[in-house]
Amino acid sequence: MKRYLVLETGDVFEGIGFGHEEESFGEVVFTTGMTGYQETLSDPSYFGQIITMTYPLIGNYGVNRDDFESIQPALSGMVVKELADYPSNFRSDYSLEELFSQKNIPGIQDIDTRRLTRILRIHGSLKGVFTKTGEALQLDIMLEKLARFELPKNQVESVSTKKAYPSPGRGQRVVLMDFGMKHGILRELNKRDCDVLVVPYNTTAKDILAMSPDGVMLSNGPGDPKDVPEAIETVRQLIGQIPVFGICLGHQLFALASGADTEKLTFGHRGANHPVKELKTGKTELTSQNHGYTVIPTSLEQTEIEVTHIALNDGSIEGLKHATHPVFTVQYHPEASPGPEDSNHLFDEFIDLMVKSEKGERQRA
Repeated sequence: MKRYLVLETGDVFEGIGFGHEEESFGEVVFTTGMTGYQETLSDPSYFGQIITMTYPLIGNYGVNRDDFESIQPALSGMVVKELADYPSNFRSDYSLEELFSQKNIPGIQDIDTRRLTRILRIHGSLKGVFTKTGEALQLDIMLEKLARFELPKNQVESVSTKKAYPSPGRGQRVVLMDFGMKHGILRELNKRDCDVLVVPYNTTAKDILAMSPDGVMLSNGPGDPKDVPEAIETVRQLIGQIPVFGICLGHQLFALASGADTEKLTFGHRGANHPVKELKTGKTELTSQNHGYTVIPTSLEQTEIEVTHIALNDGSIEGLKHATHPVFTVQYHPEASPGPEDSNHLFDEFIDLMVKSEKGERQRA
């Protein structure tokens, strides 16, 4: 059935609809990963976004039970060049189209995704809308609706857990602040036998410290970090109290809590092939990334935080650490899912940081 994608610039893409048939609004972005569409669409950081897949053939290896990064996908839609009708893989349980129908996610295929990506690179991420499948295009009405549509500010609240819950282990106790957590983060902590307590985004520092953790993990999440001021205040109060490791949105929250500033990137970093350089060693790792905001380098001048990693594509900040307290963060995803696992060792470094801090506390006592 015919479907249109209309951008706020007035650009129109005509294609074939799949999945949910209703009208859907969102921020149109693109990701460059060649594989990993199941992990991508189930990443809570894509809340409210219409994802353009730059790789032309999507769905060819189907969908399986193991590769979800959340139970309920939060994206507003997906754009692909060609959707595979008959997936083939020994792990496949059903097709991508079946998943979209089951989860009420709209999609569009058979459009020029290269042209769409070029528009996004020029103008930046744009507001867009899917028309209802089968309806004739009324461009003036669609543009009026887009003009009225506002990108949500409650993205983190929408995807964060509502209640705290445990993921038991016998090792270090980690409080994991869920700003839109990918399951891969929890999986990596579980691999290391951490005793994890997952808590909502607005949990206070007082309540976190009352849980007697050995460390705090700040998860990834969607949207503008300045939209969650309560989380910024929590992180500010945790600095100097306990070891902290932040990923993606957690990285940005740490920067804001330390007196730095953030800004929106033109079209963001989304994909599984972003090279990042560690300044201390000169080592380069390929990383998985999904973010639309970045820390402003000049805003670090009056703070106690230092840059540890930079992106080789555009020179933006990819890693930070506190000069005196046991806190470090990265803008990328060391848990991958999808993407390379070059940076997986950062979870081990977090464990070491907690152990060293614990030893130091005992010596001071």
